[in-house]
Amino acid sequence: MTIASDTDRRRPRIWGAARWLLGKLVGGIFVLWAVATAIFFGIRMIPGDPAEAIMGGPGSQASAEALAQARADYGLDEPLVIQYLTSLWRLATGDLGTSYSLKSPVSEVLGELVPATLVLAVLALLVAWALALGLAVASTRSGKLGMALGSGLEIVSAAVPHFWLASVLIMFFATALGWLPPVSTNSPAGLVLPVATLALPLAGFLGQVMRDTFDEAHRSSFALSARARGESETGVLLRHSLRHAALPGIALSGWAFGSLLSGAVVVESIFARPGLGRSLLSAVTARDIPLVTGVALLSAGAYVLIMALSDLAERLADPRMVAP
Repeated sequence: MTIASDTDRRRPRIWGAARWLLGKLVGGIFVLWAVATAIFFGIRMIPGDPAEAIMGGPGSQASAEALAQARADYGLDEPLVIQYLTSLWRLATGDLGTSYSLKSPVSEVLGELVPATLVLAVLALLVAWALALGLAVASTRSGKLGMALGSGLEIVSAAVPHFWLASVLIMFFATALGWLPPVSTNSPAGLVLPVATLALPLAGFLGQVMRDTFDEAHRSSFALSARARGESETGVLLRHSLRHAALPGIALSGWAFGSLLSGAVVVESIFARPGLGRSLLSAVTARDIPLVTGVALLSAGAYVLIMALSDLAERLADPRMVAP
C-alpha cells in the first residue's frame, strides 16, 4: 500500500514536469521560427540588392552578369515564398549558410564571436546581481533615509542609457584618471568599463524589485519566528530574507540576459570589442542576411534557454511553486 501510494503521489509531479518541459520546448521552437521569419522579411525591406552585398557591396562595381550569377547561386532569383521555405528548411537542418561579407561559414563566425559576448553578459549579470542585493540589504537596514536614498539610486541607475554611461565612464576613468583603457582589451582591466556599462542600469532595475521583497520578508512572520528561536539578524538575513528577496530577481534573470545581449550591440561598438553585438550591427549595414539570421537565432535561443533555467531556478528556490 505504501509503495503504491508513493507511486501515485509521484505521478502528478512527473506529468507536471513533462508538461512544463514540453511547453518550454514548443515555446522555444515558436520563438526561433518567429525570429527567423521576422529577420527574413525585415532585412529584405531594406533598400538595396542582396546580390551586391554578396559581391562586396555597392562599391564593388560588379557587372550585371556577375550579379545575376550571384542571385542564381544563392537562390535570390526564386520567388520570395520559395526563398522563405528554403531558408527555413536550411535552418531546421542546422545549415546557417555562408556570410556574405566575411566569406566564411556562419557557424564558424559565431563560434569565434560567442565567447567574447558570453563572458561580457555573464560578468555583467553577476555584477548586477551583487550590486542589486547589496543595495537592497544596505538600504533596507538603514531606516527610512536609507530606503529613500537606495530607491533614488536605483531609479537613476535604471534610467541611464548605455551610450551615455559608457561615455561618462570613459571620460572619467580612462581620460581623466587614466586608470582603465578606453577600449576593450584581452586583459581583465579592459573588461571593467564594458561590464560596468551593462551592469549598472540592470542593477538599478533588479534592485527596485528586490528591495521591497527583502523588506517584506525581513519583517514577515517567519522572520519574527526565527528571531524568537534565537536566530541572529545575520542568520535571518542569510537563511530567510535573502532567499525571498532573490525570487523576483531570479524570475527576471531571463529578461535581464536578453537585455544584456541587446545592450551588447551598443557597448561592443563603443568599446571596440569584438562580439555578437558589434558583428550584428556590421552585418545589418552590409545586408549580410546569413550572418544577421545566425546572430539573431543564437541570441533568441540563448534567451529561451536562460528563461527556462531561470524558471527552473525559481521553482527550486520557492517551494510554493512545486506541485504537491
